[in-house]
Amino acid sequence: MEHYNPLLQDNDSPKKFFTIGEIMLRLTPPNYEKIRMASNFEASYGGSEANIALALANLGVDSTFFSVVPNNSLGKSAVRMLRSNDVHCTPMILSTPQETPTHRLGTYYLETGYGIRPSKVTYDRKHSAFTEYDYSQLDLHSMMEGFDWLHLSGITPALGPNCRNLVLDSLKAAKDLGMTVSFDGNFRSALWTWEEARDFCTECLPYVDVLLGIEPYHLWKDEENHSKGDWKDGVPLQPSYEQQDEIFQAFVRRYPNLKCIARHVRYAHSGSENSLKAFMWYEGHTFESRLFTFNILDRVGGGDAFASGLIYAMIHNYRSMDMINFAVASSAIKHTIHGDANITDDVKSIRNLMNMNYDIKR
Repeated sequence: MEHYNPLLQDNDSPKKFFTIGEIMLRLTPPNYEKIRMASNFEASYGGSEANIALALANLGVDSTFFSVVPNNSLGKSAVRMLRSNDVHCTPMILSTPQETPTHRLGTYYLETGYGIRPSKVTYDRKHSAFTEYDYSQLDLHSMMEGFDWLHLSGITPALGPNCRNLVLDSLKAAKDLGMTVSFDGNFRSALWTWEEARDFCTECLPYVDVLLGIEPYHLWKDEENHSKGDWKDGVPLQPSYEQQDEIFQAFVRRYPNLKCIARHVRYAHSGSENSLKAFMWYEGHTFESRLFTFNILDRVGGGDAFASGLIYAMIHNYRSMDMINFAVASSAIKHTIHGDANITDDVKSIRNLMNMNYDIKR
């Protein structure tokens, strides 16, 4: 008997999505407590690439996730959570102690911010199964054959040399297979330096079709004379339309393979209230989204929700302005959901928010 996902039977998109990254155990003190006050923790699972696979699967996109987890109760629990959200986990590896000697699942602790106190993340992910595994024997072409879209982030290569090789090899295999490739720089200062991130992520740019975020990358004004600076030097965190358009144009001149560049802009009024908007370069034009203001239940994964919203909209051939507004609306909704991922299975609810419709749905 052939197995299939009944939730995909009415899916109007034939595109198949694939992503690679680390999934971690997340431990959060309840009720906005600080770690030093906590006597118990809420457990869930997350990670940038996993979050995007979860979000797309819940919206009905055929999504597959590859990672390595230890063959123990924690690793199996992470896989079960993914599968319970309709993410295909067939390529995932449950490693043995011989393959990953420390044999552990990466963990991170989240102190959820409140009011003027921002959220804080503490990583405990060194020597995880994902970082210890030897990827040199993987047949990435066979693993990704039949898929249409590959998504990667700058978090995975920050985890070690083997992970950097995995990312580059995956990018090259995806190009050989004719896949669309999206990449989110996702700089994490706790994992590597700014210059290390810029050096590596810039290597990835020639293989990328859809670029999420404009850092960390070198975008020299003169490749032969770096003293002239980077095009992004001096650009504020909340740029004007003209400033953002100039950066996008510089990226496209240097990397004509880029078909779309998008980044969201955050205005943090407090730890509990933010606003978001976004800019996107697509088909020769720069677009600016609406501004969404909202209260925050859980901020982690907001950028991943933006990425998944944009990918969903592109897969479904939305109009340009709808693409960017749908992406920002996806991120805004994620901020109202506990956990790392945007577990929203109702596209209409995102489209309603995209159109600034907040009425109750009966």
